[in-house]
Amino acid sequence: MHDFNKLNETDPLKRMVEKESTQEEFSPMDPPEAFNPPNLDKVEYADMHPYLQMLMDEHRAAVEVLNAFEAVLLDIRQNGVSREADKQLRDFFEYFDNHIVGHNRKEEKALFPLLRRRLLESGEHGRGAEAVTGVDVLEDDHAEALQLAAVVFNFFALASRLPDAASRAVVMDAALEQGKSLVELLKLHIFREDNVVFVQAHRLIDKTELDAMLLENRQLLL
Repeated sequence: MHDFNKLNETDPLKRMVEKESTQEEFSPMDPPEAFNPPNLDKVEYADMHPYLQMLMDEHRAAVEVLNAFEAVLLDIRQNGVSREADKQLRDFFEYFDNHIVGHNRKEEKALFPLLRRRLLESGEHGRGAEAVTGVDVLEDDHAEALQLAAVVFNFFALASRLPDAASRAVVMDAALEQGKSLVELLKLHIFREDNVVFVQAHRLIDKTELDAMLLENRQLLL
């Protein structure tokens, strides 16, 4: 497996257009409401810029992997760690390292800086001492996911080496709970991006600017 060691109640993303909006807030502290945001101006996938579509396609692939990882966690809780479950854990962490981390870095390099600037210019940010935008929340999610993945990885690794059954069970339980938290964090994060932040990007970033991001991404793949 890869080594991941190197690796509030108020959520600014609760408000879609805080500058003028009177829409009801939604909070990641309450999952049912978090996945049922206010009535936003929805943009269909087909109408999104190809760059945003590419990011959403990567999200769909990640959700499939997260669903499989969640199923493995449940299987381990019920049946213990089998050879197949161990392989599936390894596959997940490899995918996280090679795909999810890369996806997040791609957003942080190209999309997020420009979108943050546009959100600040349009007044769509928190009203506290610091002007916090939805982009800041997403970047915090990225950092938290990386840290949480490292915790889960190390718990599983530690549990496999502990000779004492009672200690091993305690650490394994912690690994499973933190793994579940990682899945929930990433699924909510993806929902936020697809249904809120990418809509903002579609509205606030020019097509030519998104074209440039798409071209740069294609050149990196060559």
